[in-house]
Amino acid sequence: MSYICKEIGPHTVGLETNCNCTMEERILVVDDEKDICDILQFNLEQEGYIVDVANSAEEALAVLTDVHQLLILDVMMGGMSGFKMAETLRKEGNTIPIIFLTAKNSENDMLTGFSLGGDDYIAKPFSVKELLARVRALLKRTSLVRMPAETRWNYRGLTIDIPSNRVTIDGVEVSLTKKEFEILSLLAQVSPNLLTRAEILGSVWGENEYVLDRTVDVHITRLRKKLGEYAGVIVNRSGFGYWLNLDNGK
Repeated sequence: MSYICKEIGPHTVGLETNCNCTMEERILVVDDEKDICDILQFNLEQEGYIVDVANSAEEALAVLTDVHQLLILDVMMGGMSGFKMAETLRKEGNTIPIIFLTAKNSENDMLTGFSLGGDDYIAKPFSVKELLARVRALLKRTSLVRMPAETRWNYRGLTIDIPSNRVTIDGVEVSLTKKEFEILSLLAQVSPNLLTRAEILGSVWGENEYVLDRTVDVHITRLRKKLGEYAGVIVNRSGFGYWLNLDNGK
């Protein structure tokens, strides 16, 4: 049985897009149905992504490289299943974000996908517009935490040292909770760009954990109090979000 998306057929010319994508992010699409691969490849490329296609998990494992930033993976394929491929990747330490595509839509199947390290789960027949939105959201969320292996930010006497998970002021360590440190280091990584509360929630708490936007404000308030004279480096742009003002850079 062939599962084509809800809005378009296999010979659709394209989709209108409001995408402002300028980065050439590379995506690997894995599905044993050529029509689905063609639809996804065309529409993702229209959004500005570079797209590679594999028609089996075995082929995908052979072509997957560190250059790929997202895997769109069908669950039910001949030979190795998508779940098995994801399990293999995670056991090897590969943390590439994965969106599962599947004709199975039960709660147990979704839980299985997430337990194997999947980041999102979309049932067939799917909406291409919805899938594109989820791709954008997932790539944006994961890009927020990409950083060099050794990264340290200094501002006067304030040091944010990500490899050691330490924040110090004039050489004295500041006692932060795990969430407080993750928020501060996240803001440092994207500085001077601004992050919305939703982006902070998605990166620090994850989209599968229900917390309120107010939670970010509470943690920021605590962070500022602990940073003392450096509280002002965390800037709130009312109605938009937060950014870290590290004038002297990294």
